[in-house]
Amino acid sequence: MENNPKMRQWLNNFELDHPLVIAGPCSAETEEQVLKIAHQLKDTDVTAYRAGIWKPRTRPGNFEGVGAIGLKWLQRVKEETGLLTCTEVANRAHVQLALEHDIDILWIGARSTVSPFIVQEIADALEGTDKIVLVKNPVNPDLSLWLGGIERLYTANIKNLGVIHRGFSTYEKTKYRNNPEWQIVVELQNRFPDLPLICDPSHIAGRRDILQDICQTALDLNFDGLMVESHWDPDNAWSDAAQQITPETLIQMMDDLKIRKETDDDAEYKNKLNTMRTQIDVIDANLLESLSKRMKISNAIGELKKSHNVAVLQSKRWNEILGKMILDGDERGLSEEFILRIFKAIHQESINHQEEIING
Repeated sequence: MENNPKMRQWLNNFELDHPLVIAGPCSAETEEQVLKIAHQLKDTDVTAYRAGIWKPRTRPGNFEGVGAIGLKWLQRVKEETGLLTCTEVANRAHVQLALEHDIDILWIGARSTVSPFIVQEIADALEGTDKIVLVKNPVNPDLSLWLGGIERLYTANIKNLGVIHRGFSTYEKTKYRNNPEWQIVVELQNRFPDLPLICDPSHIAGRRDILQDICQTALDLNFDGLMVESHWDPDNAWSDAAQQITPETLIQMMDDLKIRKETDDDAEYKNKLNTMRTQIDVIDANLLESLSKRMKISNAIGELKKSHNVAVLQSKRWNEILGKMILDGDERGLSEEFILRIFKAIHQESINHQEEIING
């Protein structure tokens, strides 16, 4: 599969002057709930209405969706509001039911994307369809696996494709439910700049208070749209209550985030510059996180040295590291002077930490 401007055709056909917005509840709960939210989102920036019909939960015992009856509710949404409809599919049976009920946009969830067998089953069931099919990133940060899912669909003659970034699971506790790992998405954009890219800030955040910041970062990185979970009564939602917002809050957020197209050269320059600066901000944040992790390991080494009465400075090890980094840096176009400055500063900070531990 190679990048092709035609990948964007389905998105261009909407002729939007704002990012594509897909919104609706995490789960379809009742017909009344589904229709009430849909009517609140009618005549806004929302193009497609999402609702989970089948919910692949991490552990059993939680609400796992209303099942096929919810598809009839989505049909009523389209009839009464004109909104396109969107839901997740995880197997051949889901696909067949969704097609029978004329669901417009189907997405493959993160837990499905991790399995080539599941993706292939869905691809076979959808072969040749003109429906829009979006693929969420796998739960683990594996770009090849993500692209592999897209390629399986593309090979099945499914041309209206896109991807959804919903963040990646981590065993570490952070402010996110799923770490955004923006650098992975930047790499995907570099490889396939015309593949429509949607951000799912709800699953990245896992909470309402940082949704807008995540949305803004996504738009600054030239994402094509947003998929946001919205519920008329978020606190009492049957699933993922903490990350859903009311339709009123969503509408206000979209007004605040809206990007208006500029036609003059200066505006185009500023837009490109802002995108590249946001990419640098993401990389810088990852650098700090990596340095923090490195220092924690250095601290653990200091504790080990202290327990065995070993000196802090290990000259042989340091010289080996420095020599290797200079060679690796040269291969990446980084000067020896730069590498020396950076790694000497890192090494000195590690020594400071270990000396404090040993002498403390």
